[in-house]
Amino acid sequence: MRKPYVLVLGLLLAAFSGLAALSAPAHAADNGSWSVYPAASQIAARPYFYLSADPGTTVEDKVVVANKTGKPLTFRLYAADAYNTARDGGFAVKTMAEKQRGVGAWAKPATSHVTVPAHGKVTVPFTLHVPEGAEPGDHPGALVALDEHVDKGSGSLALGVRRAVGARVYLRVSGPTLPAIAVENVHVVHHQPLVPGLGDSTATISYTLHNTGNVTLNPKVELRAEGLFGRTLLSRDLTRIPAELLPGQRVKLTEPWRDAPQLDWGDVKLTASAPHTRQSASASFFALPWVVAVVLLVVVVVGAVLVVRGRRDRVRPSEPVRPSRPAPPTPSRPRSSPSARP
Repeated sequence: MRKPYVLVLGLLLAAFSGLAALSAPAHAADNGSWSVYPAASQIAARPYFYLSADPGTTVEDKVVVANKTGKPLTFRLYAADAYNTARDGGFAVKTMAEKQRGVGAWAKPATSHVTVPAHGKVTVPFTLHVPEGAEPGDHPGALVALDEHVDKGSGSLALGVRRAVGARVYLRVSGPTLPAIAVENVHVVHHQPLVPGLGDSTATISYTLHNTGNVTLNPKVELRAEGLFGRTLLSRDLTRIPAELLPGQRVKLTEPWRDAPQLDWGDVKLTASAPHTRQSASASFFALPWVVAVVLLVVVVVGAVLVVRGRRDRVRPSEPVRPSRPAPPTPSRPRSSPSARP
């Protein structure tokens, strides 16, 4: 679990379009009070740090922290690893209290604390040393300016708030690259009305996108549902997916299915793709209204009871036949002897 120092809110790493004040470059990370961005190169301003290095080498660069307020601000400056948030797959970075393994462990600003005057800016050099044996591929992170001031929170909990802004760092370590994506744990849950035709039938499709390679992906996901006899029930490209899926990251996502069938049997198939990689996964569904399900259940139960009862009647042994008593013998009448003739 990623725990903030007091309660770090507003770790703003989203890009802002347009040129901001203090000559900040386009797409500088900005929260309205201060911004953090790469120092301009000899060619042009840079929206983010795009760095490449071999294992065992060191890269030097500079980061700018600009204060847009009318009072001096003091920041804690540190490097952090990036990850995809569980809620929507957005780009976020670890706090100082968490274990850093990539950019967060390799990049070191020249100073860990910096005070920026009102409406001013400070440029801070930093070095990034890629260790021997570093895994090839992308290692995203950020250089973060954390406000040293803790704002008092409101409410009964009275939690403090510390805000931070980070300039993204996209580092690629030389070596073999492998783009690979996987779709995992596809499930379909139907929400049926109690009575068929009275109410909407919807479904929720849940799945996990997993970047199993070592480069950042910009994925696309296609959803297709087929019913009985191969009928196409749904076919569309999904939009509620992360713009960037970082190496090794898993993001759990859901997609609503409105007007889902109330009575059908089929499959839902999700296909995720990015340059040089494509993978699909599917799950079966069985849509059945509650009333129909109850009626079928009653029919099945009654039928089972009748079958069991019939079998019992067939295997019940018949009562043995008692042997009848023999009839008493009928006494024979004595035969008369012939009379003697005189």
